[in-house]
Amino acid sequence: MAAQWASSLVPNTVRAINVSRRNLKYLSCATGNPIDDCWRCDPNWEKNRRRLADCAIGFGKNAIGGRDGKLYVVTDSSDDDPVNPKPGTLRHAVIQDEPLWIVFARDMTIQLKEELIMNSFKTIDGRGASVHITGGPCITIQFVTNIIIHGLHIHDCKQGGNAMVRDSPRHYGWRTTSDGDGVSIFGGSHIWVDHNSLSNCKDGLIDAIYGSTAITISNNHMTHHDKVMLLGHSDSYMKDKNMQVTIAFNHFGKGLIQRMPRCRHGYFHVVNNDYTHWEMYAIGGSANPTINSQGNRFTAPNDIFSKEVTKHEDAPESEWKNWNWRSEGDLMVNGAFFTRSGAGASSSYAKASSLGARPSSHVATITTNAGALNCKKGSRC
Repeated sequence: MAAQWASSLVPNTVRAINVSRRNLKYLSCATGNPIDDCWRCDPNWEKNRRRLADCAIGFGKNAIGGRDGKLYVVTDSSDDDPVNPKPGTLRHAVIQDEPLWIVFARDMTIQLKEELIMNSFKTIDGRGASVHITGGPCITIQFVTNIIIHGLHIHDCKQGGNAMVRDSPRHYGWRTTSDGDGVSIFGGSHIWVDHNSLSNCKDGLIDAIYGSTAITISNNHMTHHDKVMLLGHSDSYMKDKNMQVTIAFNHFGKGLIQRMPRCRHGYFHVVNNDYTHWEMYAIGGSANPTINSQGNRFTAPNDIFSKEVTKHEDAPESEWKNWNWRSEGDLMVNGAFFTRSGAGASSSYAKASSLGARPSSHVATITTNAGALNCKKGSRC
């Protein structure tokens, strides 16, 4: 019994120490962005890559990715055979059974032939190289756990499918037509998508459906896209009631139209993001999601019809007026306004207590480096 107690105490203690260090800004970056303050000012970041796994916050904070595995260096940008991928390719790396921290030998553009179907406990770390995943199907995180996607340019993603694709060293199977998302999370958990630049995909930039949960989407720069982010499969899919997603420190930029995000059923903490463009709406939902918007900056476009941040979809006011949608400390610019609803009882929002919002006046500084970073070996990132 004592051994069991000790074994559970050690990881909890280590986690508490890590949290304390982040709160103290132990690397003294002083950017105001708690994720970046955890690792970015280390000039030896390239030798300490796995430190990143201890820097997540929000609902995806326990996503360790490939922290406990070997380093895998992608040397080959090709994707000729989705069933029998060559060693050294990104596809060969992500399907392995063991934990892996995946990096890139040089700048490269990867045009995938079919969806990149990931196995559990993987980190794709683009730091130190300019890595573009573009021109074909993109990343699929399906029924797996502990994934970190960091530092990639993901754009112009297409539909794939009606083909055989390998998802592990022992298994491949038939894939029907994919949606064409940049990052598709399907029944996944403990997922962290951080510091990526995403644009112009066939369907969503980042979608999470079918009971996915424990997700943080942070520090990304999103541009030139219609339906940006869908969180929840359908109004009738009740397993999404357990979905918990943190959306923090992102820049929703030029050429965006709607769904930043569009939510169903679950609990969504939208905190310290910079919304500089939307044509229809920024945050919307149906099926009674709880949305906690804190410390964001919403700058309405000059189009008089696009001032409202929110859209209560697929329900009459008599129904949506009971959905718990809160705006606290948000900065509304150029006539932007957020339509609140529900009782807003504090207990409804208690789940977000793991991530405290900074004042909205700090959003420009917090999000100034959103997107894929230009990290150089031997200097601060």
